[in-house]
Amino acid sequence: MSKDDDTIAAAKTGDADAWRELYRAHAGRLLLWLTRRSPDDGGSAAEDVAAESWLTAASKIGEFQGSSDDFAGWLFGIARHQAANHRRRVARRRTDPTDLEELRGHEVTVAGPESAAVDRDWVQRALAALPQRERDVVTCVEVLGLDVPTTATALGMSAVAVRVARHRGLKRLRSFAARSVGDGAGVPAAPAATA
Repeated sequence: MSKDDDTIAAAKTGDADAWRELYRAHAGRLLLWLTRRSPDDGGSAAEDVAAESWLTAASKIGEFQGSSDDFAGWLFGIARHQAANHRRRVARRRTDPTDLEELRGHEVTVAGPESAAVDRDWVQRALAALPQRERDVVTCVEVLGLDVPTTATALGMSAVAVRVARHRGLKRLRSFAARSVGDGAGVPAAPAATA
């Protein structure tokens, strides 16, 4: 890894200004990424996971070496682990006896294809229909604007695997778009979530 830059060196000493700078640079993208990874919870779990991730980063900053840009990949990697831990905790504690068959067919639809809400809904459904790996990569690179090396670090993948997943994900999204324009079929159902 590269040598610490001034911001990271100051953050290691507990400098509040350095931590504010890191937070301003990465907090919004981190929260957006976590929200996109688990869109069904309304964002509350994403906020909890983001907070846990910042606490972990603060407690382990002494182990980190690199620049402020490298910090993003390290922080997103921490968040990925925190999110997995959160999903496992929720799955263990789940006691809701809701019959899933009962819930089918109660989807909310928005009228008027000219609405921006419809477009946003389509994008969210299209991303949710991608396999988790492709969804994570497309969200990091295309939505959050992270570069390939940072995305690779954040997701615990190689840069080549990131490029391949991005290519496959974008190809699927183009296919969904062509189907929705061509025959109105739209986006397929989201695949079952994996932990």
